[in-house]
Amino acid sequence: MRKAAFVLTAFAVAAIVAPTSFARTTVAQEEPAAAAVEQVKLLAFNDFHGHLEANTPGSIQTGCCTTNSSGQTVAITVPAGGAEYFATHLKNLGSENPNTYVVSAGDLIGGSPLLSGLFHDEPTIEFMNYAGLDTIGVGNHEFDEGVQELYRMQFGNRRNSGLLGGPQYKPGRLDGCHPVDGCQDGTPFFGSTFQYLAANVVFEGRGRNAILPEYRIVTTPGGERIAFIGETFEDTPLVVTPAGVAGLDFLDEADTVNALVPILKSRGVETMILLLHQGGFQNPPPPAQGGFVNRNACQNFSGPELLDVVNRLSPEVDVVVSAHTHQPYICTFNGRLVTSASSFGRLITSIDLSIDAATGEMVSATATNNIVTQTVAKDAGATEILAHYKTFADPIANQVVGSITGSLLRTDEAPSPNGESPMGDVIADAQLEATKPTDFGGSVVAFMNPGGIRGPLRYTRTDGQPQEVTYGNLFTVQPFSNTLVVKTCTGAQIEALLEQQYSVNRTLQISDSLRYSFSASAPVGSKVDAATIKIDGVTVNPAASYRVTMNSFLADGGDGFTVFRQCTDQLGGEIDLDALVRYFQNHSPVSPPPANRITRLP
Repeated sequence: MRKAAFVLTAFAVAAIVAPTSFARTTVAQEEPAAAAVEQVKLLAFNDFHGHLEANTPGSIQTGCCTTNSSGQTVAITVPAGGAEYFATHLKNLGSENPNTYVVSAGDLIGGSPLLSGLFHDEPTIEFMNYAGLDTIGVGNHEFDEGVQELYRMQFGNRRNSGLLGGPQYKPGRLDGCHPVDGCQDGTPFFGSTFQYLAANVVFEGRGRNAILPEYRIVTTPGGERIAFIGETFEDTPLVVTPAGVAGLDFLDEADTVNALVPILKSRGVETMILLLHQGGFQNPPPPAQGGFVNRNACQNFSGPELLDVVNRLSPEVDVVVSAHTHQPYICTFNGRLVTSASSFGRLITSIDLSIDAATGEMVSATATNNIVTQTVAKDAGATEILAHYKTFADPIANQVVGSITGSLLRTDEAPSPNGESPMGDVIADAQLEATKPTDFGGSVVAFMNPGGIRGPLRYTRTDGQPQEVTYGNLFTVQPFSNTLVVKTCTGAQIEALLEQQYSVNRTLQISDSLRYSFSASAPVGSKVDAATIKIDGVTVNPAASYRVTMNSFLADGGDGFTVFRQCTDQLGGEIDLDALVRYFQNHSPVSPPPANRITRLP
């Protein structure tokens, strides 16, 4: 939207009602011949997270199997993703057909690599405007910077947006740019030409007053009416900074949709598509498949939260486009199609609907997850958008800040019985080092939430020499700009915090100053042996006070860790990324630490 080659401002406001695809024809269409069934295509994706460049993360499984250099059976992978290829695949899949709708199930933004995150995800919004996204349901990461920032993503500088909203809505700057950082690339920000939907997100104490439209109805060239309903999962407040969802209520997903069904039917809608930011997992049998997950299968599916919603939905809801778990699958539950396209723009789900032209009812639905390969031509318009922002971002991203001698992976990539990860250990150590001096908090231990670690640092050299780490690499690992916080916690609160890990099912990453043991077989609430909790080798005294470091997300009770809220004498600090950068500058080459901080007992 910033350059003449892809400006759509003449249609910006109108597009909120009827988005225009970059390839959708604008000439008048001939009246379709009478037909018993109308064919409609949906092109769906989810969890894009601002991954505009082709190397973040840049690959996806495509088959089974091959043997690696260590003789292990592993899945076959291919390079995948990148905005320039994503746009080309959308065109090739038929998005220029007027009977095709491009939709998403949330987390378009948030937790993004530097090229998008540096500009508060404006580049991703601009690319999706260009690429023809029509409709998206909100995800949890749409709330990372609060509802006002979500409104800026939707409306930009359109102050007279017509949003009903509630007491929190405040029209932003006339140029649409970020309220603190402004127009970082020197041009205004116009917001989205696609429509965000948030059926189950309402203003606190205001009933069903949703913060954004609950649904969007489109009329196909054949005259059929299709409704898209957008939702995030009810427990979103547990995984978002509390300040980001202050004043909002998140309603039950199935109940909310079912209440809309009679309203939609009264408007002549018989085909209903739910864009739901909730998901599950395939669990293929190991080890013969080498970890291969068939993107078009539904093997040994698990996902109780998703299944609970899907099984309680009205039969009038025909298809569920799901998200959140970053997994690929094509499933059928109780005769209803449920899809997910992995994450980061590496897959596009092509969903073919057959709709009875007489009744408007969906007759059938089939789906395929298509890999966004990097063997097609790059889309020139997408290249232009990326080049514009890379002019500003690359000098920052390419600064070398340190080096590694081995891969620093996350818990999902290097699972360990005790819950530690090399990347988590290093981040916790960096945060303790930044807050240990007396005038910066006097901390003795640091905790890091695993969900805040958005990427690994992979060692790819073959000569054994240290591998350079850039500022852009570290930004991808920690993109949220959380600040460091130091609080005073009692020893009893530290024990309660460690116990709380097993009720929220998340293992905190800890600094090297802390040691403890837990029993895997003990009941929740009694897993941690208090006698084994030691800071700098000394057993923690329940009655003593200790200065403890966490990020601002955890300090506010994020991820369900409410014990952090009970700690006192808060002192704010620097951005977490800055502490990590300085740690690499001071300690490179950084090696993967031994996983010896937490001891798992039977």
